[in-house]
Amino acid sequence: MLKFLARVFLAPLARLLFRPRIVGRRNVPKEGGVLLASNHLSFIDSVVITLVAPRSVSFLAKSSYFDGPGLKGAISRAFFTGIGAVPVVRGAGQAAQDALDKGLEILQAGDAFAIYPEGTRSLDGRLYKGRTGVAWLALTAGVPVVPVALSGTQDIQPVGSKRIRFARVTVEFGVPLDLSKHGEASSGRARRQATDEVMQAIQRLSGQELANAYNEPPPANVAERIRRAVRRERR
Repeated sequence: MLKFLARVFLAPLARLLFRPRIVGRRNVPKEGGVLLASNHLSFIDSVVITLVAPRSVSFLAKSSYFDGPGLKGAISRAFFTGIGAVPVVRGAGQAAQDALDKGLEILQAGDAFAIYPEGTRSLDGRLYKGRTGVAWLALTAGVPVVPVALSGTQDIQPVGSKRIRFARVTVEFGVPLDLSKHGEASSGRARRQATDEVMQAIQRLSGQELANAYNEPPPANVAERIRRAVRRERR
């Protein structure tokens, strides 16, 4: 019910405030499991995708958004639940696999699920190398992958800012990819080749410069220096 209400009330509001340019909505299958694989520029990306997609889309979000105390925690929990967020404990190893398993459950139930193959958002606007979880999900669930390119979301919530700004965004949904030709999910080579195909499709849509490296989150002190530098540039 919350997801239905969010799409009914929040989607028109998002279109009014951010005036999104949406391309290729018909490329998203209307039914059945489908994996949306997107570039990642801002915290707001998941909200934008789920509100402009032609069907309900789920995505993973930090569990802290769901377990806060009091009225503020209740509002946060209702909002993120309403836009299709699924709580996970972030981390490597078993935590990462647990997150993928939740995505797999959603896909196998015949629903749409969104993922960022880069792992974390790009601070410099380049497109980073994809991690193979996207291929594992698609090959294990046997679902198509729709590449998604976002632009402008970095201006809604710039790096280092906690405030939301009004900015025009573009969301482009590409032609669905059938990754089954690469092989089984158990094959590391198949996962790598399939992931590279997904990233190439995203890059063709977004036009981003390729980083040719994995996007590793910077240490806290480095991240803070980046935020300060960005704030100085805006003054």
